[in-house]
Amino acid sequence: MEESKRQKQVAGLLNEELSDIFLRLGINMIDGGMVSISSVKVTPDLMEARIYLSFFQIQNFKEVLKKIEARSWEIKKMLTSRVRHQLRIMPFLSFFHDDTLDHVFKMENLLNKVKQDDESIRKENEAND
Repeated sequence: MEESKRQKQVAGLLNEELSDIFLRLGINMIDGGMVSISSVKVTPDLMEARIYLSFFQIQNFKEVLKKIEARSWEIKKMLTSRVRHQLRIMPFLSFFHDDTLDHVFKMENLLNKVKQDDESIRKENEAND
């Protein structure tokens, strides 16, 4: 089902404000790596916001996700004070790992390997001719 205009507006607002909150609280740099908000999805009733986080150069993303969830009350408190005039009800925040970048890196590695294999086969064929 496609998102409504209001869902997209609320998701955009939450994404913008959460990005600034992460920066202010220092959550964007954890354990020597970077954390960024890749997307925010809001349920049709606007009661839950699913925040998808991308992790860069972080080995144990589950541990970092736990650290962020431990500070979720602080994040929600700051977010509530920022959006209290735009939203009637503050949605429940859920944090998830967005593994899209992991898939992109895996695909790139596979494509590079195929390209290298093709190059070596081409060179072997040229040597045999």
